[in-house]
Amino acid sequence: MKKETKNYITVGALSKYISQKFDRDPHLQRIRILGEISNYRHRPNSHQYFSLKEDKVQINAIMFKNQFHRLKFQLEEGMKVFVTARVGVYEGGGRYQLYVESIEPDGIGSLYLALEQLKEKMKAQGLFDRPKKSLSKFPKRIAVITSPSGSVIRDIMTTIQRRYPIVEIVVFPTKVQGKDAAKEIVASFKLLQSAPLTFDGVILARGGGSIEDLWCFNDEAVAHAILECPIPVISSIGHETDTTIADLVADLRAPTPTAAAELSVPVLQEVLIAISQKQARLFNAFRGRIEWASERLVRSSHSYVLTQPERLYQSYLQNALYLSDRLQMRQEQYFSSQKQKITQLKQAVYAYNPHQQIAYRQETLKTTRTSMQRTLFDYLRRKEDQHVKASSLLDAYSPLRIMARGYSLVEKEGHQIISSQELAKGDHLKIQLYEGCANVLVESTDDEAIIKKEE
Repeated sequence: MKKETKNYITVGALSKYISQKFDRDPHLQRIRILGEISNYRHRPNSHQYFSLKEDKVQINAIMFKNQFHRLKFQLEEGMKVFVTARVGVYEGGGRYQLYVESIEPDGIGSLYLALEQLKEKMKAQGLFDRPKKSLSKFPKRIAVITSPSGSVIRDIMTTIQRRYPIVEIVVFPTKVQGKDAAKEIVASFKLLQSAPLTFDGVILARGGGSIEDLWCFNDEAVAHAILECPIPVISSIGHETDTTIADLVADLRAPTPTAAAELSVPVLQEVLIAISQKQARLFNAFRGRIEWASERLVRSSHSYVLTQPERLYQSYLQNALYLSDRLQMRQEQYFSSQKQKITQLKQAVYAYNPHQQIAYRQETLKTTRTSMQRTLFDYLRRKEDQHVKASSLLDAYSPLRIMARGYSLVEKEGHQIISSQELAKGDHLKIQLYEGCANVLVESTDDEAIIKKEE
C-alpha cells in the first residue's frame, strides 16, 4: 500500500528552509570571529577555500576573489586572524559555512604584515642585493618625482639652487599618497625613461606620514620601476625612521628630501675651489716637466752621442768585422766538407762501376768454376774407386763363382732344396749347373749322409 506524501518534505525544501533561517537571523549576518587558518591552499585568480579552527572545532569558510584581492598580506597555514563574515548554508552540500568579507592578522597590523612578507619575497629574489649604480659627480640635469605642491619640492629646489645652481631640475608631478599613487609613480618612471632629455640622476621624495600614507612606496610595481631605471635613483621617503621598499631598492637612501638634494649635487663653490687647486697642480706639474725636459736637453747636447757620434757605431763595426771573419771561416769549412763528401762519392761510384763489377764477377765465376771442376773430379774419382771395390766384393760373393768350382743349385717346384729331408722318392728336380741345367728323378735319399757343420 502506497503511503501518503503530504506530510513529507523534500531534501531540497529542507535545505532551503534551513538556509532562510540562517539568512533571516540578524546575529549571523555580520559576525567577527577569532580563529586559526587551516586547510588553506592558494588558488590563483579564484575563490579561496579554507577552515577556521580552535582546538578540535573548525568551520568551513569561503572568501570570494574580489574580497580576497583586497587583502594587504598573504594568508598562511596556521596564521591566527580576525575574520569578519556572515554565516550561511551551502544548499548543494547541506552544510553551513562562513562567507568571509575581510581578514585581519592577530597581533600586528595587516599593512605591516604585508610589508614584511613583501620584504621577504624580494629578498629571496635577490632584489636587495643587486649592485647599486654610482651617482654622477657633476650632474647636468636631475629629475624629481614628487608632488608639485608642498614643502618637499621647495626644499629640494632651494637646496639644489643654493649648492649647485648650474644644474637643471625637471619635476615630474606625481601623486605620492592615495589609491592611484603607485600607478602614477610607475608612469612617471616610464615617462622619464622615454623623455628626449638625458638625466644624470633621479630623486624620489615624499614627506613624513603614517604607514598608510607611505604605502604606495611599498608597492612591488614601484620597486621594479626603480630597479629597471637605468639612471641612479635617490629615495627620500618619510622621516629617517621610516623605511620603505623603495628605500631598499634605490641606489641611495637619504633620510630627508633636503639630504637627498645635498647628495645629488656637489657644492659649486667647493667644485670651483677644487678646479683652481687642480689647475695650480697641473701648472706646477707642467712647469716641472718643462724644466726637467730642458735639463735633459742640455745634458743630451753635451753627451758623446752628439760630440763623438762615431762612438755609436764603433762597437757595431767591430762586431760586424768579427762576424765577417766567422762567416769566411765557416764558408771555408763548409766548402772543405763538401769537397770531402764529393771525393767519398767518387770513390763510391768507382767502386760500383759496372765494368769493375763485371770484371770482378767474371774472376769470381772463373775461380768458382775451377773449384767446382776440381771438386767434381775428386768426387767422381772417389765414386769410381768405391764402384771397383763394390764390384770386386760382389763378384767374390757371386753364386756363379761358387758354382764354377763344381757346386750346383737344386730346385723343386720353384723352391730351393738344401736338405734331403725335403725330398721323396719319385720327385722331379731341376739342377742348375755353372753352365746349363738338368732335370732329374729322385730314386732314393740318404738322410744320414748329411755334411756336418764344422764346430
